Amino acid sequence: MEHPATTAPLVRPAIEQDIAAVAAIYGQHVRDGTASFETDPPSVAEMLRRHAQLVAHDYPYLVAEAGGQVLGYAYAGPYRPRPAYRETVENSVYLRPEAAGRGFGTRLLEALIVACADVGFRQMVAVVGNSGNLASIRLHERLGFRLVGVLRSVGFKHGRWLDTVLLQRSLGAGDAAPPDRPSNDRPPGERSPDRAG
Repeated sequence: MEHPATTAPLVRPAIEQDIAAVAAIYGQHVRDGTASFETDPPSVAEMLRRHAQLVAHDYPYLVAEAGGQVLGYAYAGPYRPRPAYRETVENSVYLRPEAAGRGFGTRLLEALIVACADVGFRQMVAVVGNSGNLASIRLHERLGFRLVGVLRSVGFKHGRWLDTVLLQRSLGAGDAAPPDRPSNDRPPGERSPDRAG
């Protein structure tokens, strides 16, 4: 039988039953990595709350599944809570370690970009934790993001100072036209804490 991480992934919207696997993936990144600046892994209940809050406001939340296992997830959320930021999203992509380097991150981020453009969002921002996280930086650059800045030593985790790298890409018409709907159609929402920034 083929190992799930070697089979082609199915990328689909996350459902409640996926969130325990999502929490496990994210928890490992929180404990062992620097992509997230959270220091304590959130519970499954907290991850369910975050998922429900995002999808209630039309923010896409996707999983990559292969062999019946969730091997990664990606979602968009509000970039900042102030109303004028409503058309800008921030993305997050996390994979199980054995899924890294196999195209799962690319498939997830490609699908997330399309889903966000379909909803009508106009800009996507990536806040990559740790300037040494070259795999994430290169993934975003391959999919049309451009480097817009580095915030030096803004986080301290695992005994060292960490940067955040900011990348951005336009969605749909970008800034070539006003938003497709009135700005009060989407509540700004709170910014999810499982981001680097």
